[in-house]
Amino acid sequence: MTEVATARRSRITPAREAELYGAVLDLLREVGYDALTMDAVATRTRSSKATLYRQWGGKAELVVKAVRHDKHAEIGSIDTGSLRGDLHALVSREDDCTMAQNSALMRGLAMALHQNPDLRQAFREQLVEPETAEFRRLLQRAVDRGEIRADRPALEFLVHMMVGGVATRTLLDDQPPTRDFLLSYIDAVVLPALGVDPTS
Repeated sequence: MTEVATARRSRITPAREAELYGAVLDLLREVGYDALTMDAVATRTRSSKATLYRQWGGKAELVVKAVRHDKHAEIGSIDTGSLRGDLHALVSREDDCTMAQNSALMRGLAMALHQNPDLRQAFREQLVEPETAEFRRLLQRAVDRGEIRADRPALEFLVHMMVGGVATRTLLDDQPPTRDFLLSYIDAVVLPALGVDPTS
């Protein structure tokens, strides 16, 4: 990238970027991914479409970066000294209201992911792959501490279990995920599958 292009991209301040991402998420909740347009984002944020395209390239990248920005903490920043503590801290970083909003948002995006290859690619590259790598590091610390065995079969399925707990709460129980539900799910399902006694 040229120095001029870099300078152009750096004009948006962190506060302005956060404002833009918040507006994108609001629009997503209001109209869904397919009906969201760069025109609507530009109008809502009093920006020019040219600025939006120059900064983010297109709708898919803008939406995925907005979702990533909305996360309150990186998984890799959590290190309580135990696997149970790490997973509980991960769940506890959001309150029930935020969980319900994010769950609804992700359900809406899940439909769009199947129909939009550019969104699916951006989602995988910027969210799925980095978070999966962070979960692997979290698990590796637990292995290094001697909490779990490196050959435990369920190690490969931690992300699936965590996502499944959130997704099936609404599908099966017709309720949004809550902190209490997910903490209980971790203790009753995830940790035993990994060979960890949640009471120890």
